[in-house]
Amino acid sequence: MRKARRRLGLIIGAVVSGFFLWMALGDLHLRAVWEGIRRANYLWVAPGLAVYFLSVWVRSWRWAFLLRGARPLSGARLFPLMVMGYMGNDLFPFRLGEVLRAYLLWRREAINFGTTLTTALVERLFDGLTMVLFVFIGLLFVPLEGTLRRAAVMGAVIFIGALLLFLWLAAHPHLMRRWAETVIAHLVPRRWQAPLLALVEGVVEGLSVFRSPWETLVAFGLTLVVWLLETGKYALVSLAFGMHLPLPVVLLMAGSINLLTALPSLPGYVGLFETGIDILAWTGVDPTAAASYILVLHALLWFPVVALGLYYLFREGLSWGEVRRLAEEGEAIAVEEA
Repeated sequence: MRKARRRLGLIIGAVVSGFFLWMALGDLHLRAVWEGIRRANYLWVAPGLAVYFLSVWVRSWRWAFLLRGARPLSGARLFPLMVMGYMGNDLFPFRLGEVLRAYLLWRREAINFGTTLTTALVERLFDGLTMVLFVFIGLLFVPLEGTLRRAAVMGAVIFIGALLLFLWLAAHPHLMRRWAETVIAHLVPRRWQAPLLALVEGVVEGLSVFRSPWETLVAFGLTLVVWLLETGKYALVSLAFGMHLPLPVVLLMAGSINLLTALPSLPGYVGLFETGIDILAWTGVDPTAAASYILVLHALLWFPVVALGLYYLFREGLSWGEVRRLAEEGEAIAVEEA
C-alpha cells in the first residue's frame, strides 16, 4: 500500500513538473536559450555561490536557535546536516531530506525525531511568510495580472493561518498532550503508544519558539537574513547574463518561485523553479534571456549543494544504500523513535 501511494505521488509530481516545464519552455527556441547560456559571464558565479552558502550557514544558526530548548548546538555543528538535508530534498521526492536530517540529528545528538521534524515545519512556515512578504513588496512596484495577486493573497491566508495555529498549539501544550493521549490510547496498539507519545513530546518541544514573542521575532529576523542573502545570489547570477534586475523584480521572482515549490514535483523542484522564466517575461525581460538565466540559476542551486551534501554524507559513514532505505522508510523511522 505504501509503495502504491509513493508511486502515485511520483506520477503526480512528474505530471506537475512536466506541465510547468512545458509552460515555461514550450514556446522558446532552445538553441537560442543554449547560446545565451554559452555566452554568459561566469565570473559572477563564484560570488553568487559564496552568498548562497552564507545563506545556508545562517539557516544552520536559525535551526540551532529553534533546537536550543532540546539541546544547545552551534550552527557550525548543524551546517553539514543542513546541507545533507538539502541534498536529500534535491535527490528524493516528498521533501525526504527533512527526514534524513532528522535521522542524522537523532543519530548524532539523540534529539527527539518529532522535535526535529517540527522545527523543519516551523522553518517552512517562516520561509513561506517571508516569501509572501517578498511577493507583496514586488507587486507594489511591478504591475502584474490579477491571477498572481490572487495567488499571493491565498498564500498569505494559508501561511498566516498556519502561524496562528502554531501559536495556539504552542500556548496550549497541555491540550495537545491530552488530545494526543486520548487518540493514541483508543486507536493505536499498545506497543506503539510509548514511541508515539515520545514523538508528541518532541512536537511540543519543537513549537517552543512560539511561546515567546521575542523568540518568534528573532526566528523571523534570521529568516529575513537567509532569504535576502539567497535573493542576493539571484541578483549576482543575473549579472552574468547582462541583466540588471530591480530589487522588487528579484523579490517577486524569488517569492513566487519558492511558494510554488510547495506543490508536488520531481526532486529538485524541476519545472516549478522554471516558472521564473514566465515571471521575468511578465516584468518585461526577454523570455529567451530569462530562460538562459533561470536554467543556470537552477543548476547552481542544485549541483553545488548536492555535491557538498554527498561529501558530508560519506564522511558521516553512511552508504548510499542506507540513504535510499531512509528515504523509502522515513515514515517508519519517525514512528520507531523513542
